Amino acid sequence: MALITAEDVLDLPATSRVVPAPRLPLPAGSTTSVSVVIPAKNVAAYIGETLASALAQGEITEVIVVDDGSSDATTAIVRAIRDPRLRLMTNDSAGVSAARNLGARYASGEWLLFLDADDRLRPGAVAALLAAARAAPRAVLVYGDYNTIDSEGRQIGRRGLLKGRRKPSGDVLARLAAGNFIVNGGIALARAEAFRAIGGFDTSLRYCEDWHCWCRLAAIGEFEFAPELLLDYRLHTANTMNAAVRTPKDFFPAIARVFDDGLILARLPEGTAAGLRQAAEVHLVTYSAMQAVRFGRYRDALAYLGMVGRRSLKALPRAAVRVALARLGI
Repeated sequence: MALITAEDVLDLPATSRVVPAPRLPLPAGSTTSVSVVIPAKNVAAYIGETLASALAQGEITEVIVVDDGSSDATTAIVRAIRDPRLRLMTNDSAGVSAARNLGARYASGEWLLFLDADDRLRPGAVAALLAAARAAPRAVLVYGDYNTIDSEGRQIGRRGLLKGRRKPSGDVLARLAAGNFIVNGGIALARAEAFRAIGGFDTSLRYCEDWHCWCRLAAIGEFEFAPELLLDYRLHTANTMNAAVRTPKDFFPAIARVFDDGLILARLPEGTAAGLRQAAEVHLVTYSAMQAVRFGRYRDALAYLGMVGRRSLKALPRAAVRVALARLGI
């Protein structure tokens, strides 16, 4: 099998990175070196709790906080924590993707976990992900599931009811291009070598940059699912993707980027791109409806379901069920 190095991928034009059929080979190596990267901006209310949840994971070798221009006590809180694994960097309001890329550039771990500064890792989360990684030595990303909490840290989700649910493993690109089933980077470990090979997060995208990044990773290697709740994902009015301020149109540039990416298109089954693009639109509009329901915006949720119906009547019943489950915290 021909070797495809990080340099081979990165030397191709950004808009048309095409690789031949073999995927990026990765050595099995050690799977115990983990770097957590946390972009942070004005999160003094949460950063202490988030860091405590990360530093409690014995398998983590370093935690890199990248402050993105905070004007509150965020950096003071980080500096006050005495743990040799904790590092603080600054990024001067360059944006969350640039902050993550900066942290990843200086990370020493073989695996990267991108944790949001207001979320919490659950006890044993990293151990569970590493166990999945050992069972799938060629995986470039291993991921689990999450539950939701409110701004005060109270559990509001009931995703524990989905314990029997399986998400995709192996070659997941087509499934992932149809919609982001990972949702939050705090539930995933990405191989640092693979993350750097695909160029990290696209800083030109304001929303759904993580989905685009996961798709590029899926284009060069396999994923592995660990069926456990690993993260408390905080839903509150400050969330970047909060339906209180976002509409489906905000997410459409990411769809255009995914389906204009040569690396992704080269790996999709021939003739599937148009259908997968429509599925991605349905997925993100449905997500918008789910978020609207969670925050009591029922009129908007109905309007978004109407948008789903105009794209695909066949997809409408499933979208309606997902919105109803979101109302129940599932």
